[in-house]
Amino acid sequence: MAFELDEVRRLTGPNLLSNEPGAIIDVFFDNVEAQVVIDCWQKHLYHCQVSLGSEYTWPSNYYDRHYKGGASMSISAPMDLLYSACDLIELAWDLCVAELSVGDNSECSISMLPRLAALKETIVDERHPQLLELMRQAQAHDVVCLVDDDEISLGMGAKSDTWPIDAFPDPQSVSWQQYSTIPLALITGTNGKSTSVRLAAGIAKAASLSAGVTSTDFIKVGDTIIDDGDYSGPGGARLVLRDKRTEIAFLEVARGGLLRRGLPVQFANVALITNVASDHLGQYGINTVEEIATVKSMVSKAIPQGNDFTKGMLVLNADDVLLVKESEKLHVPICWFSENEHNPQILQALSQHHPCVFVQNNELVYSDSEQVIIAAVSDIPMTVNGTAKHNIQNALGVIGLTKALGICNDDVLSGLMNFSSDASDNPGRGNIYEVNGITVIVDFAHNSHSMQAVVNMASSMPAKAKHVMFSHAGDRSDKDMLDVAKAVSALRPNTYVLAEINKYLRGREPNEISFLVKEHLLTTGIVEEDIILASDPLDGTRKIMDRAVVGDLVLLFVLDDREKVQTLLTGK
Repeated sequence: MAFELDEVRRLTGPNLLSNEPGAIIDVFFDNVEAQVVIDCWQKHLYHCQVSLGSEYTWPSNYYDRHYKGGASMSISAPMDLLYSACDLIELAWDLCVAELSVGDNSECSISMLPRLAALKETIVDERHPQLLELMRQAQAHDVVCLVDDDEISLGMGAKSDTWPIDAFPDPQSVSWQQYSTIPLALITGTNGKSTSVRLAAGIAKAASLSAGVTSTDFIKVGDTIIDDGDYSGPGGARLVLRDKRTEIAFLEVARGGLLRRGLPVQFANVALITNVASDHLGQYGINTVEEIATVKSMVSKAIPQGNDFTKGMLVLNADDVLLVKESEKLHVPICWFSENEHNPQILQALSQHHPCVFVQNNELVYSDSEQVIIAAVSDIPMTVNGTAKHNIQNALGVIGLTKALGICNDDVLSGLMNFSSDASDNPGRGNIYEVNGITVIVDFAHNSHSMQAVVNMASSMPAKAKHVMFSHAGDRSDKDMLDVAKAVSALRPNTYVLAEINKYLRGREPNEISFLVKEHLLTTGIVEEDIILASDPLDGTRKIMDRAVVGDLVLLFVLDDREKVQTLLTGK
């Protein structure tokens, strides 16, 4: 038998295994049944808690999820003892491994005594009853309370206050009525998340609202970018919701953040799931696309349960078979969107007078108590005259999202019309340039599903010849990489440029990915002269532009050096 500890981490919000904060441990093993491992771990967890004594433990629930070759096991814990909970479940794991490996746990039981003593000290140091009391009072007064290692806040946006974690007021002195919430939306999905939060923010701006936005690219309030980087987790959410300029919030919620920490907030007015596709399989025990759908649907935990559309809503893609299937497990109000007015989910919503969004006669239609035409598809800039089918779906989803937040039709239309697929409105997503008579598309797409969507758009655009550059991160499987190559090949380009990204090798050797893809292309009949290797995306852009001529189309999938590529193309 072999055992490996993958990760121990805190869960600060509702998560895949439960609706409670706590700690989780991810482990790998072979030649032993998962239930045997889980039962052994829980046994030692119980014994550790008994050994600690009631003074150093807390009421807790256990949760587990097993999969081929591993398991995730968690324990609930109060917010002030999450680090102690991590130490506790790791100690139980070490005892479990000792028993299952050698069958005799006596020596390990003795050696655990110093660790139990150290854990008692940690619990004493970490305990913060005043913090828990403030959180309880906030809940009793229906006030949002956000907590992290450094700060605690009450309320959201303009009606919020934030204090250092060791200097907040006594709950009895708090004027609870001064704190309130703001309209709040969560956006997730395999592809289209960043475009959706940016478009939603544009619609909010048209409604004269200052939108706080978190995304995998930046964190932003109104027109001010607070910082660049991946802020799709709870940390970014807290920054935006504590900013007094924020009047409405759109939080991009990525798979990694959901699995690492759980939901960034306990409650949202609306959540949007754009789609589900194969990406990041094999991480945190998520090995199938169906399991990804379950992870994405975690955002529904922030929506009030029941059938009351006035209390909250989940906006779902009715054209995504996996989401339709996943919806059967959910018990929240759903607003469906679809490119097909005859989609069964749309027809059912119409018959029940429930909110839905769909395409009819090449127009985007929102329906609730009555049907309203929002805009013609071809008039919306981000659809590129209707060729960008993925952006039609993004627009549909965001219409459902913003209507659920009470934004009027005129402001929704204004936001759609003023949002373009350019580097200012939507950097790295379908940006189109004209360079010396050559049409250039720059996109961040990095999995076969999203790349196929961009390829479909490019296929509809006339050109003398077409050329494409793409890359891949090393932590994907060989199959994932070849699926990307197959998606690109559907464009039937005259040139394939394979660009290395050294900082994304992630365990692969230099040029390993490019050689793998090149070999595949050669086996499909692509001649070697049409395959070019590049040291990075900027080098690849130079090489592909040298080959293109007036009337050609160049498609650049740029996963790194986007600003440098943009400067090369625009000269500024």
